[in-house]
Amino acid sequence: MNVLVIGGGGREHALVWKLKQSDLVNALLCAPGNAGIQEEATCFPVSPSDISGLLTLARERSVDMVVVGPEAPLVAGIIDRFAEAGIVAIGPTQSAARLEGSKAFAKEILKYSGAPTAEFEVFDEPGDALHALEGKAYPLVVKADGLAAGKGVLIVRDREEAEAAVRTIMVERAFGEAGSRIVLESFLEGEEASFIVLTDGETILPLASSQDHKRIHDGDQGPNTGGMGAYSPAPVVDEALHERIMKTVIEPVVETMNRRGTPFLGILYAGLMISDDIPYVLEFNVRMGDPETQPILFRMHGDLAETFNLLHYRQLHKARVSWPSDAALCVILASKGYPGIYEKGKVITGLEELTGRRDVKVFHAGTKKNAEGKIVTNGGRVLGVTALGPDLPTCREKAYLAVESIHFEGMVYRKDIGLRGIQRLSASQ
Repeated sequence: MNVLVIGGGGREHALVWKLKQSDLVNALLCAPGNAGIQEEATCFPVSPSDISGLLTLARERSVDMVVVGPEAPLVAGIIDRFAEAGIVAIGPTQSAARLEGSKAFAKEILKYSGAPTAEFEVFDEPGDALHALEGKAYPLVVKADGLAAGKGVLIVRDREEAEAAVRTIMVERAFGEAGSRIVLESFLEGEEASFIVLTDGETILPLASSQDHKRIHDGDQGPNTGGMGAYSPAPVVDEALHERIMKTVIEPVVETMNRRGTPFLGILYAGLMISDDIPYVLEFNVRMGDPETQPILFRMHGDLAETFNLLHYRQLHKARVSWPSDAALCVILASKGYPGIYEKGKVITGLEELTGRRDVKVFHAGTKKNAEGKIVTNGGRVLGVTALGPDLPTCREKAYLAVESIHFEGMVYRKDIGLRGIQRLSASQ
C-alpha cells in the first residue's frame, strides 16, 4: 500500500523509518518532511494544517493509508475529512481529539472516569481566575486550555507569579485562542512518565514505557520545551504500576469515551506524574510523543503498517508487536536560544560518520537542505540522536558518544538524559 505520513519532525522521521521496514508498504510519502526524511520517503511541501491540500495529495498519489504525526491537524478534524473521502487515516476523530485540544475537556473525562488527577478549576473570564487565586496553595499550575505547542503550562511559585500567568494567557493572549479558557491545577510532585497505547475502542495495546525530559537545562531547570530527550523503558513503570495505569487510567478513559458516543480510535498518550505509586494524569495527547517515539520505535519488534491497519479495522487484538529487554535513549540537539528565539541555516557536520549503524540512528527534526545541498538547521529542535543497547547505561553511553560526532553553530543539548532512570535501577539492585 501507499502510505502518507503527515508532519516534519523527529517523531515523523521515526514513523517513516519504521513504516519503511514493512513489506506491506510500496510507496512512502511525507508532507512536508525534512532533510532526513527525504532520504527515506518522497516529500511534498504541503503544510500539516492544509487539510484540503493533503487530501488532494493523497488522492493524486493513490494513498491507501495516512498516518498523522502532529496534534493540530487531528484537533482540526483531519481524520473526519479523510474518512469522508474513503481513505484510511490513523488517529482520533475531531470530537475524540478534544482530549488534547482542550485541557478542560480532558479534566472532565478524567473526573467522570475516576482516573487520578490533580484538583482543578476551569475559568472562562480572567477576573474570575484572578479572584480564585486568593487562598491557593503554591506552587500552582496555570494551563491554557487549548493547543500551545507544549508551552501553555506555567508553574508559578506565588500569587504574584500566578496573576502574571493568568494575564499572560487570558489577557495578553500569548498563546492566542488557546488562552480563551484557563485551568488552575494543584501542583503534583513525583516522577514523570509517558504511557502510550494504541486502541481501536475495544482492544488496548500498550507500547513500551518511556520518560521524557521537558525542561531545557540539566536537572530539569529552565522553561518547558517540546522535549529534550527520552528513554525507554522507564524503570519507574514496573509491572505493578503498569497494571495500575491500565486499570485506573487507560481502561476507564477509553470506556468513558465510548459511553459518551465519541469512541477513541488511535494513539492515546497519558502524561503521568507518579507520586507514592499513584499514576496521576497531567495531560493527554492524541498522538505519539516527540521525542518518546524515537526510542520506543527503535526498540519495537513488529510491523507498524500492519498494526495501524488492524487498528483502523478494529482488529487490534491480532497485532503482533513486542519489545525485547533492551533499552533505547534519544538525546535532542537543539538550536541556541530554543525554546525562545533562535537562528536557522547553520550547517550541520558529522552526520555521515553515523550513517549505516544498526545501534545508532539520527532522527531529523528541524533540518533542511540549503541551495548548496548541505543539511542545515531549520528549527528549535534539530536532531534526535538515538541509540540502542542491552541496558540503559550502555545505550546512554552510545548516544552521547554519537553526539560528539555532530556539530553545528550554537548546538545545545542536555547532558543528563537517562540519569534518573539509571539511578532508580541502581537503587533497586
